[in-house]
Amino acid sequence: MRTPAPNQPDVPMAEDPPLPDSPARATDHRITLPVKGGDAERLFVRRWVPAEHVPHAHPIVLLHDSLGSVALWRDFPALVCAATARPVIAYDRLGFGQSSPSHGLPSHDFVAEEAQQGFAAVCAAFAIERCVVLGHSVGGGMALHCAAQAPGRVEAVVTISAQAFVEDRTREGIRAAKQLFADARQFERLSRYHGDRARWVLDAWTETWLAPGFAGWSLAAVLPEVRCPVLVLHGELDEYGSSAQPARIERETGGPVRVELLTGLGHMPHREQPEAIARRVAAFLGAVAQA
Repeated sequence: MRTPAPNQPDVPMAEDPPLPDSPARATDHRITLPVKGGDAERLFVRRWVPAEHVPHAHPIVLLHDSLGSVALWRDFPALVCAATARPVIAYDRLGFGQSSPSHGLPSHDFVAEEAQQGFAAVCAAFAIERCVVLGHSVGGGMALHCAAQAPGRVEAVVTISAQAFVEDRTREGIRAAKQLFADARQFERLSRYHGDRARWVLDAWTETWLAPGFAGWSLAAVLPEVRCPVLVLHGELDEYGSSAQPARIERETGGPVRVELLTGLGHMPHREQPEAIARRVAAFLGAVAQA
């Protein structure tokens, strides 16, 4: 499995191997976001169902990163589905992938807002009363907000490469990625997954995180409100966050936290070692279920 180069965003390279066969069955859906006036906005959702479903096992909802989409999770959702014997649900946030476009850059509260918007809409559409939330990068922060805002709904949280605050390494990595995407060939790769909204996707990431007004953003206010079990996975070579990120989540979260620093891995552990990460998630959720 190819290890991404430093500051390389999560966009597949041409030499990536084909996806393996999986016993999980996937179906695609489109759900409508509740809006007041104007055109209806729709989210693209993919749901994986395991071949052997454990009765009463709650689904896992995935929240993607700043350049991500359902397609860019690649084979990881199917692997998690098979490893945990739980349904897995991933969706393109508004403006990303196959969901409706978004207009204007995100507000500086967009991480907290996702718990009230896309996540809430998906739970309503699939009648989810209880679930696990797994988020990568900024999706990890969103997952923690989901747990804090809907404690009765969220059974556990898994974060992969989550940021708890904006540090110099975060901003340096984003600046390097912004320069990388100035290359038309790199930008075209992003367009394969986001179409004509690729420019918005890139700007929503770089211009928001590099804005002076966003420099003070953190999860400080929300972490004490997270009381469910949390698994924090973080690569020791993460280009967008040092070990201070998982340390802060561990120190400030109100419930039990397990931190695993992943030797030799960067910002995309689920792409670098997808089978191993799926097994870690399954082991953690197995322990949660038995507690």
